[in-house]
Amino acid sequence: MTTVAAYAVPAAKAPLERTTVERRAVGEHDVLIDIKFAGICHSDIHQAREGWGEAIFPMVPGHEIAGVVSEVGPGVTRYRVGDRVGVGCMVDSCHECENCRAGREQYCTGSGMVGTYNALDKNGEPTYGGYSEKIVVDENYVVRIPDGLALDVAAPLLCAGITLYSPLKRWGAGPGKKVAVLGMGGLGHMGVKIAHALGAEVTVLSQSLRKKDDGLKLGADHYHATSDPKTFEELRGTFDLIVSTVSAPLDFNAYLSLLKTEGTLANVGAPEEPVALNLFSLLGGGKTLAGSMIGGIAETQEMLDFCAAHGIGAEIELIGAAEINEAYERVLNSDVRYRFVIDTATI
Repeated sequence: MTTVAAYAVPAAKAPLERTTVERRAVGEHDVLIDIKFAGICHSDIHQAREGWGEAIFPMVPGHEIAGVVSEVGPGVTRYRVGDRVGVGCMVDSCHECENCRAGREQYCTGSGMVGTYNALDKNGEPTYGGYSEKIVVDENYVVRIPDGLALDVAAPLLCAGITLYSPLKRWGAGPGKKVAVLGMGGLGHMGVKIAHALGAEVTVLSQSLRKKDDGLKLGADHYHATSDPKTFEELRGTFDLIVSTVSAPLDFNAYLSLLKTEGTLANVGAPEEPVALNLFSLLGGGKTLAGSMIGGIAETQEMLDFCAAHGIGAEIELIGAAEINEAYERVLNSDVRYRFVIDTATI
């Protein structure tokens, strides 16, 4: 066991505070990682404030982790001390179910995906995330960060990057396809970059036009305000794929009207409240309303390699650990362009 410094939420909705947590001893197939940078995801806030239901406290959030290997177990074959690596939203699964065998560990139907934080491991111990100095992870749930990616801008790719890459690939974003990214935040800005690199014609649908210049600079071909009713008139029947990154309830009937026949609206944002839907919005045009959750380990590595090849990193604001609570409030106020990343040396 190793004691490490961390920032934790002691109870639901409480401010984060500096503390210490215990990391397990490095096992046969474990990798000890010195965390260098940890991204702040909106999911961290949802869970720290029990917006998605009952949570485990104290909680050390953080599932966008970039660091360097400092120790490996005797059975580790994939990594060596000094390797640049990342950890995303999960640190274990059953390894045996159909989904795990197919590389879709995030949909594990055996023991279930074990989250990087706010979960219980196979020993029944709570998992603690990336707002800390070090983490011990099974090598099968660690990915390699290519040399072409700086660790600070790579950290958010471990959630925001794969969360957008996976549905864009699954539903065929590429040349000849019209893709809309709904929401221009931490997730959305990665969707714009990746969809553009895949060769799609990219439109941003955002509440206002205040980030239009950024969207066009990051690779969007078009930018429209969803607060303007004319947007829904002008763009009716336009898109092959819409990826919604919004974590607030939407008028799905309105957005489904923007799809072409047999188009898909894929959701990666997770509102805390139920949403309403008129099924005729799907039946007319044979449209699909879908969901997607992060990606498997192999796909996450594929995404990192793709981003390195195309020079894609997150747009970040680097902060010290003492600024985490302020950063949470700024995320809720949409006051970040576009991802906060914690320099864990400040913990």
